[in-house]
Amino acid sequence: MASAGSGSVQAAQRENRVARVLTEVFAPAHFVIGLPLAVGAVTSGWAGLGWGALAAGLCGGVPAGVIAAGVRSGRFGNRHITDRAQRPWLIGVIVALVVAALVLLALLGAPRVMVVCVAIMLATLAVVGPITLAWKISFHTAVPAGSVVMLAHMLPAVPVYVVGVLLVALIGWSRVVIGDHTPAQTAAGAVAGGAATWVTLALFL
Repeated sequence: MASAGSGSVQAAQRENRVARVLTEVFAPAHFVIGLPLAVGAVTSGWAGLGWGALAAGLCGGVPAGVIAAGVRSGRFGNRHITDRAQRPWLIGVIVALVVAALVLLALLGAPRVMVVCVAIMLATLAVVGPITLAWKISFHTAVPAGSVVMLAHMLPAVPVYVVGVLLVALIGWSRVVIGDHTPAQTAAGAVAGGAATWVTLALFL
């Protein structure tokens, strides 16, 4: 019995370690940085990568720096902002940065697809942000779900959705295993992020 119990504990610990690695590797900031680069590369080659880098820096890089500084100063408990009470201020900062990126890209004459890519980030925040004030919906699944919908719009949809759904499900599993979200919160995040992206694409692209 002791041996079986020990094996069960070790298995749970391994599962937790895997879940934490997935949570770190597939953090929302990584998708926010990676998506504009992918969109730019797919649609406009090297020139698109330049536009993507600008969008990624403003929408992903700067917020990541703000979060890192907040963690060091004690404003945030960790870089995933698991304490919902700490999210409103950060969401306000990110919204301001995304709006600034949207205006700048439009003024500089960025390709429409890049402007829409940033608009999708704003739409996701507009949907998920208010919800998180009352209920801890998962940004960890909302952002990658939106990224999957965006990429499926530009690349062969079936393989993108097959891989994307599996990836989002895996991310959701990791968030539940480490105790940061319930299954309902991860599922709601995925639906919200995917829906916000789909509607934005339907309206503007």
